[in-house]
Amino acid sequence: MITVAVIGILAAVAYPSYTQYIVRANRSAAQSFMYSVANKQEQYMLDARSYAGALSELSVTVPAEVSSKYTVTVSCTMPVATGTCTAVAGTPAYVITGTPTGTQLANDAKCGTVTLNQLGTKTKSGTASAVTDCW
Repeated sequence: MITVAVIGILAAVAYPSYTQYIVRANRSAAQSFMYSVANKQEQYMLDARSYAGALSELSVTVPAEVSSKYTVTVSCTMPVATGTCTAVAGTPAYVITGTPTGTQLANDAKCGTVTLNQLGTKTKSGTASAVTDCW
């Protein structure tokens, strides 16, 4: 009986830690992919003189381990509407957004949706006190 109680206590402590580890690992995979997309955006800018407004324009597909937990999208703005970019005065810009889905959404209220823009600025929509807690 004591053995069962000890196993129960260990499981009660270990399971939440394991769940948070999985959430962080999933977020890291999504962020790594977002960095790859940012790199592709800069290459695309050099070739096309504008940013891409969709992952398909970059010839990029979201890996299965990321797409099962996050929806990754790209949006862009240009001084003059070009391709799928909307016209906004100022300098060209893009935003890569990673929105958690399913269990990732339920378990990652701390960080929520994460974004990365052309300046390397990172944001989060969750309850974490600092962006560095999520990036």
